[in-house]
Amino acid sequence: MSIESTLVAKGRGTVVTGKVDQGKLSINDELEVVGFDIKKTTCLGLEMFRKSLDYAEVGDNIGVLIRGIRKDEVSRGYVLATPNTIKAYNMFEAKIYVLTKKEGGRHTGFASNYKPQFFFRTMNITGTITLPEKQAFVMPGDSVIIKVLLVSKAPLSLGLRFVMREGNLTIGAGVITLLYS
Repeated sequence: MSIESTLVAKGRGTVVTGKVDQGKLSINDELEVVGFDIKKTTCLGLEMFRKSLDYAEVGDNIGVLIRGIRKDEVSRGYVLATPNTIKAYNMFEAKIYVLTKKEGGRHTGFASNYKPQFFFRTMNITGTITLPEKQAFVMPGDSVIIKVLLVSKAPLSLGLRFVMREGNLTIGAGVITLLYS
């Protein structure tokens, strides 16, 4: 589950909200909060629209009461997952498509060391693009394989789709093809 927001339930603890992306979540399940690092926790309670649940499944928009994690230790974009299912990375390779001006993208191209915002699930983070050695420049409308170095670690997985933005422009979209430890 990708975390959309966090709040404190008075006298109970930290609650994270979001939509279940895959799998099934039950009360007392062992979990990990994956962000810049990994924190172990346990599901103490599940709620959907003020109704208590015994379990949640794909598509449910829920609040999860988690044990032993303060509100300031978790934020939007982190992922709540079963142990050892997702890791945090700061470098990956991806196939991207750069939007044309007509599609709402840039009207000029870009070179290596370009630093747009990358949006994965509910997380946005700055990254530096490195183009292939033989390619000096990418123009709108091009598809290319790039390497990206993020400013900090983020929970990523193979096949994860993302969007690249610069200011209020969506400049491209892509899919992760390779992760570097």
